[in-house]
Amino acid sequence: MRKIIYFLMPVLILTFSIQQATASIIVPGSTNSTTPDSVAVSDAVNAFRNLPKKERKAKIKKVKKEIKAFKAAKKANGEPSTNTLLLVILAILLPPLAVYLHQGVINNKFWISLLLTLLFFVPGVIYALIVVLGKD
Repeated sequence: MRKIIYFLMPVLILTFSIQQATASIIVPGSTNSTTPDSVAVSDAVNAFRNLPKKERKAKIKKVKKEIKAFKAAKKANGEPSTNTLLLVILAILLPPLAVYLHQGVINNKFWISLLLTLLFFVPGVIYALIVVLGKD
């Protein structure tokens, strides 16, 4: 039974990731209002390069300040404790799936979790709990 579960789990994960990848295909002829035009971007870059050195530094400082404020606001909102609780329960039952759901993509942390779970179940659970409960 355990071998069947270990075989089906990667198959299911790959199936979901393929479905997610095919759902994000962009049609070449479609217009997307959120992406800027390449001419507008090049004009903005040229305008920035033509600014005096002091103004460029001031704009860079302003952008860095805005990024810092955005990160602080994002960190302050945090993730609801209900999601964390569900991910902890899932990390105990299916560690790689919990890591995948927490990260949102299949990355190195997912593969480490999958490998640890397939080799020895307990280290996989511990690693998944570290990833889910750790700071990003």
